[in-house]
Amino acid sequence: ELFGIHDEVASPETTSTQNVEETLNNNALQGHSKLSNRKVPLACSNRFPAEDSHPGSPRMTITTNNAVQLGNLMCAVTEEVLWSPARQWVRDQLPATTLLCRVGSGQATYHRFDPRLKQHQITYGKRMIMDKHQPDAVGGWLSGREIRQREYFGGMVTTLNLLAHTCCHEFAHLLQHVSGQRYRGSVHNQHFYRILDELHASGGAEAARRHLAIQAEKAGLAVPDDPIEAPDTRQLIANWTIGDAVSFGAGKRELEGRIIRVNRKTCTVEGTGRSRGLRYRVPMVLLRALAD
Repeated sequence: ELFGIHDEVASPETTSTQNVEETLNNNALQGHSKLSNRKVPLACSNRFPAEDSHPGSPRMTITTNNAVQLGNLMCAVTEEVLWSPARQWVRDQLPATTLLCRVGSGQATYHRFDPRLKQHQITYGKRMIMDKHQPDAVGGWLSGREIRQREYFGGMVTTLNLLAHTCCHEFAHLLQHVSGQRYRGSVHNQHFYRILDELHASGGAEAARRHLAIQAEKAGLAVPDDPIEAPDTRQLIANWTIGDAVSFGAGKRELEGRIIRVNRKTCTVEGTGRSRGLRYRVPMVLLRALAD
C-alpha cells in the first residue's frame, strides 16, 4: 500500500487489479482456518478492569505534538499490555527477541522484523493518529472497516477504539510472524484474523483500550469516544465521475490523477505528474477534487 504497509489508505493496483481491501472482503471475512498448533499467549483480560461526529459533524482536530504524545502512549500500551504477557512465548521460539515501538513522522503504520537484531519493530504514524481524529478520513483506514465488519468493540468506531485496535492490529502481525503464518502476498490472511479475533475475544484489546484511555486522561490528552458513523456510500459515489481530476494523500505523499473507474467503495485513479504510469485504488472518502 502507498502510505504504509499494513493499515493503509490507498494502494497502487497490481497486475490483477486486486488490492488489500478486496483480499480482506473476499477471503478473510468469509471464515477462518485454524491457526498453527502452537498456542499464542494473549494479553490477560483481568490486567485492567473493563470499561464500559460522523462525516457531517464538525471536523475534530489534534495538534502534531498531541499526536506524537498519543503515539508514545500507544507504544507504551503495546509494550505493557500486549507484549509483556507474550514476551516469554516469543523468546521460546527465538531467544533474545526484543520489541521496539516508535512514532513515525508520516502515515506509515506497520510491523517489521529485523532478523539481524532479532528485533520486532512497530511504527505508529503520527499522521495516522491525526487522521483517526477526523471522521471524513477514518473511512480510508483498514482498522475502521475491521471494527465494523468483525464487530470489534461491539462494532462501534470511535477514535479511542481505532487507536486501541491499531495497537492490536500491528501486534497481531508480530504474533503472526512468530507463528510462521505470514507469507509474501498473503499478509492479512485467515491466520492473521484468527490471531486478531483472539486478541479481542481474550480481553486483550479491551485491556489495551482501557489502558490507553487511562494514560491519555492522566496526560491531559482528549481521545474522543463518540461514535463515528459510516459514510453514505451512495452519496460518495454520486460525488465522482470518470474523468474527474483528483488528489489524495498529504504533504510530500500527495498524488494527483484522473478517475478512470468508479467502484463500489473506491475509485481507480490513473496517476498524473510524478505518478504518471501508475494506477491507484483509492477510498472515495480520501479523494479531493482538483480544478481542471
